[in-house]
Amino acid sequence: MFKKRGIFNSLMTFSRLLRAGFSLLKKDDILASLKLWRSGSGSIHPRTNARGFLETVIKYTTAAILLGVPLYPKFPLIRIPATFVSIRLEDILIAFSAILLLGAYLPIVKKIFNSGLKRSVLLYISVGFVSLISAIFITKTIIPHIGLLHWLRRIEYIIPLFLGIEAVKRDRNNLDYFFKLLLITIFLSFIYGLGQRYFQWPIIITQNEEYSKGVALRWVQGSHINSTFAGHYDLASFLVLVLPVVVATFFTLSHSKSKIILALTYFSGMWLLVNSASRISLVSYLIATIFALAFIKKYKAILLVVLVSLLFISFSSNLISRYQRIIDVSINRIKSVKLMFNISNNVLATNEEIIFPRQRLPLTPTPQPVFEDRSTNIRLNVEWPRALRAFAKNPLLGTGYSSITLATDNDYLRLLGEVGLMGFLAFFLLILRILLIFIKKYPFDKHFKGLELSYIAGIFGSFAGVFTNAVFIDVFEASKFAIVFWLLMGFSISILSKNESFNN
Repeated sequence: MFKKRGIFNSLMTFSRLLRAGFSLLKKDDILASLKLWRSGSGSIHPRTNARGFLETVIKYTTAAILLGVPLYPKFPLIRIPATFVSIRLEDILIAFSAILLLGAYLPIVKKIFNSGLKRSVLLYISVGFVSLISAIFITKTIIPHIGLLHWLRRIEYIIPLFLGIEAVKRDRNNLDYFFKLLLITIFLSFIYGLGQRYFQWPIIITQNEEYSKGVALRWVQGSHINSTFAGHYDLASFLVLVLPVVVATFFTLSHSKSKIILALTYFSGMWLLVNSASRISLVSYLIATIFALAFIKKYKAILLVVLVSLLFISFSSNLISRYQRIIDVSINRIKSVKLMFNISNNVLATNEEIIFPRQRLPLTPTPQPVFEDRSTNIRLNVEWPRALRAFAKNPLLGTGYSSITLATDNDYLRLLGEVGLMGFLAFFLLILRILLIFIKKYPFDKHFKGLELSYIAGIFGSFAGVFTNAVFIDVFEASKFAIVFWLLMGFSISILSKNESFNN
């Protein structure tokens, strides 16, 4: 499907675009924040000024993650021996974020776990660790250092949740800044996707050990657009998360220039979504967007968005053929079932006994060729049964992270297989905590307006889309998606909570 191609020349154009996005991290602002360390004759105010410095660093670290994680291709920086796991740019950014959060939370360390949300996160991480120990010493179903890396990766993904909370809680005006960066991220992803399709820009994916080394591939006819993501499912899941926010904001704000920018961003995202050719993600996007518009009471806009979406789909022969394949497989299965019931045995009846009765064998019709949808077939016959077998082996704690290979294509079954019922319940307790924070402020238009209203409605609507996607995709194991998901969720929690604590 893909062919190898050199990296560096093709990446030059995109690197310029990426630098343009990072230029929003204004040098003057950072220098100004550094000056907060000193005042007057050079005396240092360790509390007020240090707090201002920390707020600025948190803001721009968050911005770097919002731009760098989705846009920087997954080139390996440092290889980890005996694995095909590598340390990448996103790992360095998250590690730095963890240090910042440590500095922010140390002064209030005794109060941290007064929050129900933080207790839920701790429970989820702890159950994962117990499952890891069980898998190493009891069921012996994982390689210890591989399982440990997978557990640490789950912690890494959830760190942006708290970074997002802190970034907006310290300055609520930061939401507008981060939203603009999100629009830039979508648009630059679109530019790179165009480059992949029409200018042979390299594709970097991590679908197997060889590709994860940073091998550059190129798009060929009939393949999917990945843009800067590690796979087309990752890209599509990201768009399911962010496009409802863009759509809700378009119908909330009244400024004409803002609407033009939002419309261009939306069309860019739709082009990417259609060319990623992920069937379930397109359905998930429609579900999420319909919910988002309903939450802001823009019911008439729902029909318009659905029609525009169908128009985009009509221009994608690849996506139409993939949907057609599902229809063909379903029709052929129905026909084969009917054929089984229509076959009858011919019985000869006679009044007199015949020594050698004449037999008429029934005609067996030639069976129709069986059409299989490849991705569905792999899920039903290989990946999902493997996860269920792992769950059956240890229903409480599963068989440990990394025990059921790289993909299950169903996040619910993956949770059950790897960390068992305990891990499954711990994860959904965390999700329930977050949902309750949203529900507490519903209807949203009574508590918020403008960008805050559209952002909260869009993110809450995207829940339905993301968890629909999780039926067929391992969304929370895809690093680019998971990091952005938890970061945007942190923004939402901070806005919803305002001056309240998170004792939900």
